[in-house]
Amino acid sequence: MDPVTWHIRPARADDLDALLELAHLTGGGFTNLPPDRDALAARLVKSEASFTASLTGPVDEMYLLILEQTSTRRIGGTAAVFSRVGSEWPFYSYKISSASQTSRALGKTFSMQLLNLVTDHDGASEVGGLFLHPDLRTGGLGRLLARSRYLFIAGHRERFAAKLLAELRGVLTDDGDSPFWDSLGRRFFGMEFRDADKFNGLNGNQFIADLMPKQPVYVALLSEAAQAVIGHPHPRGVPALKMLETEGFRYENYVDIFDGGPTVTCPTESVRTIAASRAAPVGELAEGSGGLPRALLAAGRLGEFRSWIGHADWCADGLVLPAGEAELMRVGLGDEVRHVGF
Repeated sequence: MDPVTWHIRPARADDLDALLELAHLTGGGFTNLPPDRDALAARLVKSEASFTASLTGPVDEMYLLILEQTSTRRIGGTAAVFSRVGSEWPFYSYKISSASQTSRALGKTFSMQLLNLVTDHDGASEVGGLFLHPDLRTGGLGRLLARSRYLFIAGHRERFAAKLLAELRGVLTDDGDSPFWDSLGRRFFGMEFRDADKFNGLNGNQFIADLMPKQPVYVALLSEAAQAVIGHPHPRGVPALKMLETEGFRYENYVDIFDGGPTVTCPTESVRTIAASRAAPVGELAEGSGGLPRALLAAGRLGEFRSWIGHADWCADGLVLPAGEAELMRVGLGDEVRHVGF
């Protein structure tokens, strides 16, 4: 039998303690996984309600997924999908643009970069909340976490928008401060980055609309440290950015209003895993995995969703799966399984 070592499933209320442990490992600046018990409990309540809701289109759902070790039930990571951003309050970003100014007296033209506060992504769906325990960042578990979100979207397409976005955490100092926030946001809010980020994680970013200037901000007026980090992910987020780029996400000069980290987008139907995945019934159960290619697989709808790295191939009646893996993932002959190459 070929055991499935780890799998993805929807989060439950009794995952709260494990989620809180993971949140304390993020190092700050991770809005979707705040180290606050009440905030995480509220997210679990919203997630469970989202999985059980009867919908024909995206409203304001949050689907929280958990990486679980199949044998021990250890929780090793988390990821989330938000069905529609900007529904409860505007989804703010900075859009970087350029403006040229010419001095005839000096005979020179100057090109300036501007930060424009925009809500261009309102209505899009978002993938986020991706965090893997530092001890588990090998063996493809990060890819399992990240790509399971796309398999969930592919299997519940009516619940998500035509565009997907992802925000990456920006560059922070060793002390957990944000050079971008220190040079811009703190001037208008009088708050340290950690306090503002915590407030955003608990209460949303409507306070940005209340206090942040609506006029464009000249990048040249920011500190050199702030200018240097605009559009760059935290070093720990570089692998996540590469995975997003592999899926087809692209950076188009949108950055996060708190830490200046990049926001990337992709048409939902063009996301590589979504476009390449196929759903088919299990047509055959093999005695072992010998000769079967590795694959990323998903079964079950909504609260019964699960995803795993296994083995599968095509046959005349659908998919061939190892019997042991199928048993662990509660899949039998005739059950529909979504498949994409790993």
